[in-house]
Amino acid sequence: MSFNNSVQAAPAQTNGGRGSSIPRGSFGWDLLGSELSVLFRRRRTWAMLVAVAMIPILLAVAVRLSSNELSPGQGPPFLDRVTQNGLFVGFTAMVVAIPLFLPLTIGVVAGDTIAGEAGLGTLRYLLVAPAGRVRLLLVKYLGAAAFCLAATLTPTITGVLIGAALFPVGPVTLLSGDTITVAESLVRSALIAAYVTVSLLGLTMIGLFISTLTDVPVGAMAATVVVSVVAQILDALPQLSWLHPFLFSHYWLGFADLLRQPVDVTSFVSNALLQAGYILVFGALAYSRFTTKDILS
Repeated sequence: MSFNNSVQAAPAQTNGGRGSSIPRGSFGWDLLGSELSVLFRRRRTWAMLVAVAMIPILLAVAVRLSSNELSPGQGPPFLDRVTQNGLFVGFTAMVVAIPLFLPLTIGVVAGDTIAGEAGLGTLRYLLVAPAGRVRLLLVKYLGAAAFCLAATLTPTITGVLIGAALFPVGPVTLLSGDTITVAESLVRSALIAAYVTVSLLGLTMIGLFISTLTDVPVGAMAATVVVSVVAQILDALPQLSWLHPFLFSHYWLGFADLLRQPVDVTSFVSNALLQAGYILVFGALAYSRFTTKDILS
């Protein structure tokens, strides 16, 4: 059960549903620490991270064991470059993970934020403690955002390690034709991980909002994943080109611009602004729903 330690540490007596001894300002950090501790101690969390880590491993092993040389453009982007430079394993793994695997893991975590507590019956106790609904929403979102970062760093780091173990590693030739050093390519890998993390923040807030609508966490998880799939389907339809720039998934694969010289941050900025819009809109909807929801009765 989430935040058991925090709930046990809360004062037994309350005053009008509010704690009487723990300062509200300091309690938020305790709540966030407890949320992160519980999240990253769950076997489910580590199972999802291991599953994401298997993507670059399977890609690298398959290419290593294959006797056929891939032609340029065959398979996922960058796959034909893996045998020449193992650093491309991480880039290829990210392209493979973004459409389904990463949204699936984010849907599980974000959908469980509020609905999971409600389903376990612990949500009312968290609100009796001096946390407050707004603060609890913020902590839940920050915890899910932290998982976004972990989920994107996992294939990046695993890809670099398995790529270096199975293939030669050297200067990387960018999409623009320029060549950069190994150290510079590692920086580009970190930038791509940051880009993908930002890309998933809008979906994370959508999942948090959906989680406030139900007490069944599995339903919230499934709905979040379905929203992700629908957005990508709509983004693939040329008849809806007018809608594409407004879909939270539109810039998910735009990190290719970070593999050019000089670095083109246009997609990064556009993506960040789009995700910020989704965070604001669905954050407001989550706030409106959660602050008016009858939980303590």
